[in-house]
Amino acid sequence: MMFYIRKLTKLDKPTLLLLLGLMILGTVAVHEATSGTNLDGLYKYSIVFFVLFLIPMLLIALLDYSVFTGAVSYILYGIGLALLVIVMFTGENINGAVRWIRIGSFQLQPSELVKIAAVLVTCNLLQKRSGNKLRFIQDLLPIGAVFFVPAFIIMKQPDLGTALVFVGVLPVMLWMGNIRVLHMLLLLASMALPVGGVCWLYFANYDILANLLKPHQLSRIETFLEPGLDPDKSWHVNNAMNAIGSGQMSGNSGFYVDRGYIPYAYSDSIYVVIGEKFGFIGSAVLLLLFYLLIFRMLYIARESRDLAGSYLVVGLAGMLLFQIFVNIGMHIGLMPLTGISLPFISYGGSSLLANMLCIGLVLSVHIHKDDIAMAADTDGNRS
Repeated sequence: MMFYIRKLTKLDKPTLLLLLGLMILGTVAVHEATSGTNLDGLYKYSIVFFVLFLIPMLLIALLDYSVFTGAVSYILYGIGLALLVIVMFTGENINGAVRWIRIGSFQLQPSELVKIAAVLVTCNLLQKRSGNKLRFIQDLLPIGAVFFVPAFIIMKQPDLGTALVFVGVLPVMLWMGNIRVLHMLLLLASMALPVGGVCWLYFANYDILANLLKPHQLSRIETFLEPGLDPDKSWHVNNAMNAIGSGQMSGNSGFYVDRGYIPYAYSDSIYVVIGEKFGFIGSAVLLLLFYLLIFRMLYIARESRDLAGSYLVVGLAGMLLFQIFVNIGMHIGLMPLTGISLPFISYGGSSLLANMLCIGLVLSVHIHKDDIAMAADTDGNRS
């Protein structure tokens, strides 16, 4: 018991304080988004989830992260893929999307957990190269499959936002894994090609694009490329930007949020709530907390005594940063609208669980860095 208590004393205090700050801000934002509605009181569930998920977060922090970047990563990844397939056939349909498995009163979204499993498997593959240049067939193709297979399944749910997270994290991990510059350029070009193709079809062959995409997907592209073309289609984005702008320096009473002009204000659109009700100051505090958290994660990655720890923390930091950028960007007109939550702030049990598991892994890297160094020194002395 004392062994684990000593480990708990090694928990990274700055990370825990930043997590607490984000959770307080998120809980307040959910309360503001749902106050006076039929969802009033939803913030209480946010508090319950946070307290409950502290347990698995701390358990993972106490375990050596090398357990998860080893053979166990493939087991977790396989379970995740199996759950994604199960969702396709028995998942719960909510608002036209089939993404959840009901477990009692809890709705589990497996795609949130598969993101972490993909990062773990990639860490396992990258550390085998020991920092050497990645080979195209032996390394890049398997790693690409690790990300694109679940992304393809998730797009069928449909859940473009979560699928994009896989695509966004892949280049980060490959760059850390020492990918060749030419291969990275080819990867980025292959990612940019579909985006360019959609834009070209939109302006040159609209009918073809209309046949390829679902109506709601086409509507979001129209709203992004030509926001003034159809006010009805750009209603969500326009209201979001107006709400954020109306918050000015210190916020207001919440005209847009309180009158229901912001869809899903308690989840995907939670940033709008902060921007309107807490103004520039509230948004700045949120961004500062995110910046400090990502910076701290990168510091822990830098201090890690082995490649697996560095790969793991940078991959998780990239995953969180991508979600932050897309979620905020889509509400200020920088990105098309898509369903993606704001880490630690949006209401949602599965996303919060996944994010806290990420923090647990980061804390594990910090706690066990000295153990890894001692093990490496011991192996060196034996040789």
